[in-house]
Amino acid sequence: MLILARKAGEAIAINDDIIVRVMEVKGGQVRLGVEAPSHVTVHREEIFLRILEENKKAALEAPADLSELASALGERSNLAGFVESSMRSGSGQDKE
Repeated sequence: MLILARKAGEAIAINDDIIVRVMEVKGGQVRLGVEAPSHVTVHREEIFLRILEENKKAALEAPADLSELASALGERSNLAGFVESSMRSGSGQDKE
């Protein structure tokens, strides 16, 4: 871990496109400003950890959800095939 000392108004650069600036130091709290491209996500650590936990839960639940989805899609596919074959055979049209 790199440890740096910065005063209010000073910054550090990460790569070519991220700047972390010390905005204010008050008591035991430091306010930081982060300048980063829109494709870079920036979260407070506690939010980031919550996102990771939710992603882990979602990954564990996915197989059950996917089997239900596959079953539902299979039913729709069968229905779509029935409608399509009915249209081709002309069963939906009056014949004289």
